[in-house]
Amino acid sequence: MRHNSSNSPWLEGKLWQVAHGKKLEIGKFGRLMGVLNVTPDSFSDGGEFITLDAALNQTEKMIDEGADIIDIGGESTRPGAASIDGEEERRRILPIIRAVVNKFDVLISVDTYRAETAAAALKAGAHIVNDVWGLQKEPAIADVAKSYNAGLCIMHTGREREPLADVIEDQKHFFKKSLEIAKNANIEQSRIILDPGFGFAKNPQQITLLV
Repeated sequence: MRHNSSNSPWLEGKLWQVAHGKKLEIGKFGRLMGVLNVTPDSFSDGGEFITLDAALNQTEKMIDEGADIIDIGGESTRPGAASIDGEEERRRILPIIRAVVNKFDVLISVDTYRAETAAAALKAGAHIVNDVWGLQKEPAIADVAKSYNAGLCIMHTGREREPLADVIEDQKHFFKKSLEIAKNANIEQSRIILDPGFGFAKNPQQITLLV
């Protein structure tokens, strides 16, 4: 179900510009992103959708339930998950992205912090780069997003850094750096969405302050 956000008139009619000439209206209604983890070890559904048929069936289910975006990731971000290299990440996600593009009319987001993976995913038909490290792990990912005119979801994280004690001030501090990277890559504001990063090194009290 889409949530009516008409009490936020400043968001009415805003268009999120993404790759391949697509756009998504935001603000008037909430938008649903369905998460498709093609990994063996993600916290909620690891191993369930690693085959092509299972991934396509789950994609169709999420679209039927109202998903506007399918977010496809090949590396688990749960705490303590084993890291993989970019080659393995791309081996997992690229066949799925191509198949979803061929079968469904839905926006596709690639969950990655690697510039090379983002480029391959966008070339395969993805529309959005969803970086859980806020462009700060591999800043070159911003240049990749720009080259494909992709939508960009920049997520805040408290991992592998010493966050400020005030969670709101830390959001500002972190996103200032991320937005500078995006600006240096000449990415238009209409292509950027900020994600406060619920669950990424935040306790329940901090999450409550961000909601």
